[in-house]
Amino acid sequence: MTTKQNPFNFASFLLAACMFASGACGIILEYIQASLASMILGNAFEQWAMVIGLMMFWMGFGSLIQVRIAKPYLVHAFIGIEIALALVGGFSPTLTYLSYGYTAHYSLVLYFFVSFIGIMIGLEIPVIIRINNDFSKELSTNLGNILSADYIGSLIGSLIYVFLILRYIPITEAAFLTAGMNFFLALVTFVYFTKKKLIPKNLYLFLIMGFTFLAIIYGYLNNRDWQVKIEQPLYDDHIVFSSTSRYQHIVITQYKPFDEIRLFLNGNLQLCSTDEERYHEPLVHPAMALAKVRERVLILGGGDGCALREVLKYDAVKEVMLVDLDPAMTKLATTHPLLTRINKNAFRDARIITSPGKGVTPGPGRQIYMNTTDNRRSSATPETRYLADVKVMNIDADKFLENIPGFWDVIIVDMPDPSTPELAKLYSKQFYKKIKLHLSQNGIMVVQSTSPYLAKESFLCIGRTIESAGFTILPFHENVPSFGDWGWHLAWNPAIQKAKIMDRIKTLKFSADTKFLTPDLFRSQLIFGKSQLETKRQEINTILYPVLLSIYNHESWLLE
Repeated sequence: MTTKQNPFNFASFLLAACMFASGACGIILEYIQASLASMILGNAFEQWAMVIGLMMFWMGFGSLIQVRIAKPYLVHAFIGIEIALALVGGFSPTLTYLSYGYTAHYSLVLYFFVSFIGIMIGLEIPVIIRINNDFSKELSTNLGNILSADYIGSLIGSLIYVFLILRYIPITEAAFLTAGMNFFLALVTFVYFTKKKLIPKNLYLFLIMGFTFLAIIYGYLNNRDWQVKIEQPLYDDHIVFSSTSRYQHIVITQYKPFDEIRLFLNGNLQLCSTDEERYHEPLVHPAMALAKVRERVLILGGGDGCALREVLKYDAVKEVMLVDLDPAMTKLATTHPLLTRINKNAFRDARIITSPGKGVTPGPGRQIYMNTTDNRRSSATPETRYLADVKVMNIDADKFLENIPGFWDVIIVDMPDPSTPELAKLYSKQFYKKIKLHLSQNGIMVVQSTSPYLAKESFLCIGRTIESAGFTILPFHENVPSFGDWGWHLAWNPAIQKAKIMDRIKTLKFSADTKFLTPDLFRSQLIFGKSQLETKRQEINTILYPVLLSIYNHESWLLE
């Protein structure tokens, strides 16, 4: 009797192992689809909730329809489920991204894959339990083992996704790796149950598995090339760089006839070389000119290095700290020839700091800059001047402000628009209060604040939120052809009367060279059209009530 039960016991163990692996694969596929929805459709809170909720619904549907699978075909059904998950799960990110480039109905394609994967995952658990029931005499004991294997697998899958996939593996490649695990489950199940003659041999199933294996291998080997080809229709100009970091998808395009370089983060334009000075000069120079002291400057965001380029034009600056979450972005801005040409090698000799207050990589001290812009006379002696000591830290700006000591004379907040929960947090009252603790008594802050025309309510909400944190504000705007009408907020300690700031502006001069901005032009940027700064809304953006996230994603960019 014992000998006869051994294969059945191993079958139960095999099914428990399958449950563990399917739990891990299932949760990874859910996260991949949710991440894909966030990147394509935006608003991560909503898309993660939609994808997980929709997938859970279809998992319930899958659990209901499994009763229609006849008992003799349970093992075949399980193999078919894993094959379907392998094919659909592996190719769904690529196909969804393809639909995003060629059709306006890409959201339907995305949610179709979410629903299909949900049904397949919903079928897995009850089918495995029924198989276990057929091959084990101790269902009540083994059922707990099988279910716990699924839960443990889900945890392991979550850890793999957070600490491995997000950091090192493109989402399309991760999908094929997960698909490979699903296929492996199908293969092991097929080989074991066929070898033990517990299911009849099936030539068609064997051929399908062979096709699936070849398709997954082919997809894995070519997914990165496909990603570039599929991505190209999404951009007007030729893609010269495309990479996905742990935090964002980075793309650089180039239009060679005009030598126009564009930088995109998660599909959103961040920089255009032909007009970026219309953004970066108003961002930097008014604040630098209005600050009585500008020895220490803090830049939050600005990983492209252009704001840093403008700050380094001031001889009085002794130290610049640039804080950008993504090390891939600052490394790219330090090494890529197109970006270094735009930012004038602003990160040259910069020190990388590993954590607040310690871990400074050895550097040369203050940078020495050889001004060789005048090449008309070969005998001209380059002007040598000292630049600030530049430090770069790749950390969340909110955490940085919590842990770093000291004050800054000028703080430049150059964050992407508040389109995600992570970014909306950096426009909150709590965040600005932390900044206030690090701004010197006579210091000036400037905040990138989206478009006062295309995103009026977002612009005004940012202003109200800065005021609620204890600042006096002064909004201004400028037309940036690549973006449209764009706005910023200057802010300072209320102890400095606004009238004094306005008096300074009347006689304002820039001690640094600018390509676009003049004092008179800046004074004109303070003028807004009739009712452009008026609204009935009074909400401020906080961490617990991130109203700006909803305003930006649902009420901005829609012209009446």
